[in-house]
Amino acid sequence: MTNLRYDVLGIGNAIVDVIARAEEDFLVKHGMHKGSMALIDEERAQAIYAAMGPAVESSGGSAANTIVGVASFGARASFIGKVRDDDLGRIFAHDIRAANVAFDTKPAITGPSTARSYIMVTPDGERTMNTFLGAAQDLTSADIDDARVASAAITYLEGYLWDPPHAKEAFEKAAKIAHKNKRRVALTLSDAFCVDRYRNEFLDLIRKGTVDIIFANERELLSLYGTADFASATKALRDDARLAVVTRSEKGCVVVTGDSVEPVAAEPVDKIVDVTGAGDLFAAGFLVGLSRGKDHRTSARLGALAAAEVIQHVGARPAISLKALAAENGLSA
Repeated sequence: MTNLRYDVLGIGNAIVDVIARAEEDFLVKHGMHKGSMALIDEERAQAIYAAMGPAVESSGGSAANTIVGVASFGARASFIGKVRDDDLGRIFAHDIRAANVAFDTKPAITGPSTARSYIMVTPDGERTMNTFLGAAQDLTSADIDDARVASAAITYLEGYLWDPPHAKEAFEKAAKIAHKNKRRVALTLSDAFCVDRYRNEFLDLIRKGTVDIIFANERELLSLYGTADFASATKALRDDARLAVVTRSEKGCVVVTGDSVEPVAAEPVDKIVDVTGAGDLFAAGFLVGLSRGKDHRTSARLGALAAAEVIQHVGARPAISLKALAAENGLSA
């Protein structure tokens, strides 16, 4: 078995987030489904950008946000994702490296531009994403560094990778390398609409043991099992998954294993500003705890702290040190 170099390695879409505030009628006018992520082409990307208000640009992408959170806890973090050799690609690479994340994926020299997601934040803090995957779609199995995967305690994959066919192959290659080296593989279901598209394939990944740890929110879980009943969906998840965590916003989360369903409370927040990244940062805390041998409840508390921090400001990445925040709350990461 290869020696550990990283606590968590993330593999996902390398995306630059373009975040703007928007009213509900803006979503309706532009045919957006509130709270969802829609894949768009470059022409629609340009049209949305022209119509939206003042925006804040920051490096994003679901798994990348999680990995930046992992690094903020003081854990050893690495990321694999594809950008184009262009201005946005250089912004992404600079930002993630500045966050103490190892990032060495070679940028594409030709092909579509770096991926970007136009995120509309309504007054209630809900985010609606319109994503042009661009160069992120060109992540292939050749970009998967065998040694890097083998040396990570947990490899974390995002469900959005299931959209581009080559990225799907990269996902499966990484899982095989991780398991060959007795490492664990985690998957976030990413989005209820993503689950709608790939329900059977996701269930197959869980049931065959391709993934060991599942992250989902309540909507994604209900979509996965095609039911409106949380209890029955949770029961089905107990039968299928080795370990799963289902986040439920202000209700906290439940940690699901074959033996139990353990609820863990959410952390209190003063004001919800922007829920972008809440699930991503919850996963960061839980993965840090898990990779460092914490019990499930402590890991979930670390996740809840990180999620509470990120929803109290605009943007999907922590604004303060999560390691310091954990210490202030009597938790060592």
